[in-house]
Amino acid sequence: MRRERPGHTMQTTALIHEAYLRLVDQTRVRWQNQAHFFGIAARLMRQILIEHARRHARAKRGGGVGTISLDQAALVSQTRAAELLALDDALQRLAAIDRRKSQVVELRFFGGLSTEEAAQVLHVAPNTVLRDWRLAKAWLQREISHER
Repeated sequence: MRRERPGHTMQTTALIHEAYLRLVDQTRVRWQNQAHFFGIAARLMRQILIEHARRHARAKRGGGVGTISLDQAALVSQTRAAELLALDDALQRLAAIDRRKSQVVELRFFGGLSTEEAAQVLHVAPNTVLRDWRLAKAWLQREISHER
């Protein structure tokens, strides 16, 4: 949410609240450690943002007219929604090629984890995370620019 424009109608707390509700509902997960928790939390935040972007894109095309809760109010602009969907598609392609690089992006971009925290989650050295982060960003930028 740090990367979003000021004045967003959905606050960071609303995203965290939705992620919390989904984490509480994880009855079959056996939490291994704090790193495992952060990994799952980052994935949930990614899912929440992507689901919202898809709803937003659907609404832009005239579908899904109805009432929404305050927590579901415009999280991202139309342009940002399209960018998030393109990023999600590219991340899925990256995961098919190199799962760890995809996880690094998920943890850093969606989870907001530092290099050291992501390294702890993935059980690799911080330098490995930095290298994966640089390569993944370049790969994703190329992929997304080719889609446009």
